[in-house]
Amino acid sequence: MQPFKNLTGIAVPIDEPNIDTNQLCPTRFNKVPRGPKYRDILFHDRRFNTDGSEKEHLLNVEPFKRAQIIVANRNWGGGSSRESAVYALYEFGIRCVIAPSFADIHSNNCAKNGLLPVVLPEAECAAIRKQLNEKPGATVSVDLAAQTVIDAQGKSYRFEIHPVRKKCLLEGLDDIARTTEYQARFEAFEAAYKEERSWLYTS
Repeated sequence: MQPFKNLTGIAVPIDEPNIDTNQLCPTRFNKVPRGPKYRDILFHDRRFNTDGSEKEHLLNVEPFKRAQIIVANRNWGGGSSRESAVYALYEFGIRCVIAPSFADIHSNNCAKNGLLPVVLPEAECAAIRKQLNEKPGATVSVDLAAQTVIDAQGKSYRFEIHPVRKKCLLEGLDDIARTTEYQARFEAFEAAYKEERSWLYTS
C-alpha cells in the first residue's frame, strides 16, 4: 500500500448525496482484475453510453479528469461492501474523499487501500463544494499528519481520524504489513511454547 502523507490536488465537487458502491463500480465489473481498466469503471454507467461514447459527466471533462480529491455530500459509499469500488476510485487517481458521512465498510476499504476518507461537517463540505463549482480546477490540500484540510480559499479545517488508521496510512501498512510488524513477538512466543511443551513436538 502506498503511504498517504499530504496531498494538494484538483478537487471535484459531487453535490449529490447517497452515492453508493454500485454507482462507483457497477456489479458486473466486480471480478475485473485490479488495474488500469478500473479508471473507466468508476461511475461507468453514468459516464459512458452502451457504445462506449462519453456522456456528460464531471469526470469526463477537464480539469476534473485529473482530479485527485472528491468533495462529496452525505452518505458516501453506501450499498454493498465491494472493495472494487475503492479500486475504481484509486485507479482513476482519487487519493482522498471528503464527505460529511461514509458507509463504515467503504470507509474501512478506502483506508486499507491507501485512500484517505475525511469526515467534515456537512456545512463545511457544502462550502468547499461551492468554491469548486465556482472555480473549476481549484485545488484542495490535505495534510494527514496535521489532520487538516485547506480549501481553495486557504481556510483550514481540522478532521479526526483513529490513530491506528492514521499510522497505517502514513506508513503504507495494509493488514498483512501491520501484522508482520509483530513477527519477532510471534517467533518468541512460538519458541517459548515449544520449549514449555516439547512433548507435543516429539515423534
